[in-house]
Amino acid sequence: MATIEPYRRKYAFAEDYGTSQYKFGPLAEKPEVIENRGFIISEDSIIYKIAGITKKVIVGPEVAQYLGSREDMAKYLIYPMRDGLVEKDNKIAWEIVYEITKYGLLKFTPKNDPHFRGFYVTAALSAIAPKYMYERIFDIHKKIDKEYGVVKAVTIIPQPLAVAIAQKTITCIVVESGHGNTQITPISRYPIRGGIISLNRGGAEANAITAEILKDSGYGDLVPEETLVRMVKEKLGLIPRDLDKAIKIAREDKERFKAVLKIPGTTITIDLGENSWMRFLIGEIVFNPEHEIFESYYRRGMPRPRDTIIGDEKIPGTITIGKAIVRSASKTPLELQPHLYKKIILSGGNFAWKVPKGLEDVACNAAEKVAAQLSEQGVNAQVELTKDPEYSVWKGAIVYSLAVPDDYKWSWDRLEGWYILH
Repeated sequence: MATIEPYRRKYAFAEDYGTSQYKFGPLAEKPEVIENRGFIISEDSIIYKIAGITKKVIVGPEVAQYLGSREDMAKYLIYPMRDGLVEKDNKIAWEIVYEITKYGLLKFTPKNDPHFRGFYVTAALSAIAPKYMYERIFDIHKKIDKEYGVVKAVTIIPQPLAVAIAQKTITCIVVESGHGNTQITPISRYPIRGGIISLNRGGAEANAITAEILKDSGYGDLVPEETLVRMVKEKLGLIPRDLDKAIKIAREDKERFKAVLKIPGTTITIDLGENSWMRFLIGEIVFNPEHEIFESYYRRGMPRPRDTIIGDEKIPGTITIGKAIVRSASKTPLELQPHLYKKIILSGGNFAWKVPKGLEDVACNAAEKVAAQLSEQGVNAQVELTKDPEYSVWKGAIVYSLAVPDDYKWSWDRLEGWYILH
């Protein structure tokens, strides 16, 4: 064991498969991050053939060099996951997942280390990922190892459990909200599957309302630029303590809430002007998309968050985060529930909202918003936001790679342990 520990510390590796981003890398302060997407090279493109481009799928930073018209982006730029899941028979989607995984592993493969025998890889997937996704992720790593010899062993962990591990707690409720979905997972040593609620909303909904606000403000031509829309969301969006009060105050004091953003590297400046009060809608839709103000946007064509079906139960897509947490906790033993409410952990890029200085009276962070929603439900809970909400899953997965002993082999019954490749 003494000989394996230094090796493990050096070659533990973690992968977080998010709907929007793939985070990966060995032990470090932060992971590498690329978009979870691929650009499909058209087989009939003579230009690519003349240039000697033989790849079928482009991933990573190189994708930006292939983006042509906005019509091409819609046609050839593919995000393989939807709400954290990949369709079983979607060959193109799985090919992209293979390519981004290969990209991540090869980026960190040592060039001149005769002792390197492959990474100990922990892959983090959605808490509701079906068995076929586990099987395909194992197959992808086996294929990459067969071709390049870079994986010694691989295991898979639910993303919320990775967050709990990163926070060093075994009894809690983890709310992990990324681009594609929001997973509410009660944990008592391991995720309580019967209590998991996965809401079909995340950062994509905040992007969607941001796009509508840009249209209303005269920037409709920029809406197809997803990167720009996301930047506006992240820089200008605010979570209101109380939406109705925030709108009233923002309309009365327009200068204080003025929303202006210069897009780096371009000549574009976004100025919401009279619509600056709308910046509160960007944060509110994450936590409370059932507020009546959003009805007009749903009527004009903005997608309403889809309902979730769990057995015979239907969870409304617009349920508030607070109500969803209470519903999740109610599916666990009564004795356990008070202990779960003592530790509610928020994680994911969709909770990484800032409060600008001077706006603390009307804006709040994600933990304060969720605590207020739970208080409305009569629940006095302790809610905390992880230190690095965007990277908590990855950090927990790295700890898992370091901690699971070599002789703990993969079990399909427990869905844990090492799947040893060689």
